[in-house]
Amino acid sequence: MTDAANPAESRAPVFDVDQQTFETEVLEASLTTPILVDFWATWCEPCKTLGPMLEALAAEYRGAFRLGKVDVDAQQELAAMFGIKSIPTVMLVKDGQILDGFAGALPMGQLREFLSRHVQPLEASAEDAGEADAETAEQAINRLQQEIAKAADKPELKLDLALALMRAGHVAGAEAELAALPANLATDARAQRLRSELELAHALQGAPAAAELQQRIQIDPADWAARDQLGVRLLLEGDAEAGLEQFLVILQKARDWNDGQARKRLLAAFATLDDADLVGRYRRRMASMLF
Repeated sequence: MTDAANPAESRAPVFDVDQQTFETEVLEASLTTPILVDFWATWCEPCKTLGPMLEALAAEYRGAFRLGKVDVDAQQELAAMFGIKSIPTVMLVKDGQILDGFAGALPMGQLREFLSRHVQPLEASAEDAGEADAETAEQAINRLQQEIAKAADKPELKLDLALALMRAGHVAGAEAELAALPANLATDARAQRLRSELELAHALQGAPAAAELQQRIQIDPADWAARDQLGVRLLLEGDAEAGLEQFLVILQKARDWNDGQARKRLLAAFATLDDADLVGRYRRRMASMLF
């Protein structure tokens, strides 16, 4: 149980709620930080799926919201106050009022969508970022494999492993881990992004070097296969804008080439890029050519 008198505990991303602490820890606290309230019970099987995902998101969001846990068996009066008919039931409290909510165990992708309507993750501190940068991809793989061996019931670790494998260039391993994810994680935004990254990585298998591709395009500007491979190579090697330009040339000149592959490449690229301005600009240019 969280001790409201302890400031360090009160800032914990996940805490227990009872009738005595509800006003201060949820209603008053929500004036400064949104509180997600999870009504659950130990015997509830869907709660066992939803709870760990909510806790993982609370940690990931770095204090952008906090997760209050209400055991409905221990806190029957509190559950009755909110008219809880089934569990799990989740409510988002902000500025002292219930803003939104849902019932049932949603998959991770829908949980992220729900949260995105109200809160955004806080940026990592410089200290945290430095620690993250210090861990190599191979070290992350070893750490995650050890964590999975100890906690096989946490499938979100397997998604983290798939991402680490991709970061280390182990495309086949990342693909295998992605394919083995349970359905509730298959729609996670990070899984969808990884799927797009794998699609682009496969496109480069056996592809010539950038210099050879550029030479082929100089000889024949309508060598769409060379443009396509050059676009992927530039994208994956860090020159995203130049890569997107290659796909747009194909879309403008040969929209239907290879079953509309330029459009598919652009959509996959958009899913992997973090530069919202760049993505927005090229989405508009793509739309102007298609419609």
